[in-house]
Amino acid sequence: MAKCLIITGYGLNCERETQAAFEHCGAQVSLLHFNQLLARPETLQEHDILTFIGGFSFGDHLGAGVAFANKVRHQLGEALDSYVAGGRLVLGICNGMQVITRLGLLPASDGQTGEPQAAMARNDNDRFRDDWVTVRANPESPCVFTRGLDSLALPIRHGEGKFTVASQDVLDRIIAQGQICLQYCDPESGEPTEEFPDNPNGSPLGIAGVCDPTGRILGMMPHPEAYLSPYNHPHWTRQKLNGVLPAEGLGVAIFRNAVDFVG
Repeated sequence: MAKCLIITGYGLNCERETQAAFEHCGAQVSLLHFNQLLARPETLQEHDILTFIGGFSFGDHLGAGVAFANKVRHQLGEALDSYVAGGRLVLGICNGMQVITRLGLLPASDGQTGEPQAAMARNDNDRFRDDWVTVRANPESPCVFTRGLDSLALPIRHGEGKFTVASQDVLDRIIAQGQICLQYCDPESGEPTEEFPDNPNGSPLGIAGVCDPTGRILGMMPHPEAYLSPYNHPHWTRQKLNGVLPAEGLGVAIFRNAVDFVG
């Protein structure tokens, strides 16, 4: 059975939904406050999937994910490096993506983790955005979490979600390596977009999710854990009337792929 560790505390707030998602897919889930993990860092090695959840760690002071990333780097860095080197999975959702990007786990386009190559900047409209978007999965991506997916509606809620890179070389590499695994797209044409509101933050190429070159580390700004039931969707009533209400929320597939990969 796949074992998932979800880090909690310090302003994070999506642990119950994320726990429900993994358990629904058959995983065994441990919720641990970050301080509990610091007291026993070897706990990391006892799990197959490490999840950095959404929320507002440390109130987004100094920038979204900055303070928590620094705390992880300086107090848990060695254990995290060992965990990643073991080929295990890492998922970062919203604030979690902001954290693992600051940690240098993403995009790691040169295969080296630890040195940040990207960051999540303020939305182009300089406002917090709470909405539903359509994202398209890249079939050429090595990403474990998005395998077999096409397009799906997911909720977003963030003020700092624009993916920015340190250099054009980094962007060129992540494109060539298929690391752009999720893109905001026009719900009518299905094509990636940089236009608001379908792209809520102005990310270039409509970037909504990025994986590392191995496909085992994923950071995504949309919240799949907030679409586990078909009744989470704001248009579920008209979907039901039109006979297109899905059997389960479309966000479940992200978690099922991870659990199935671990086996």
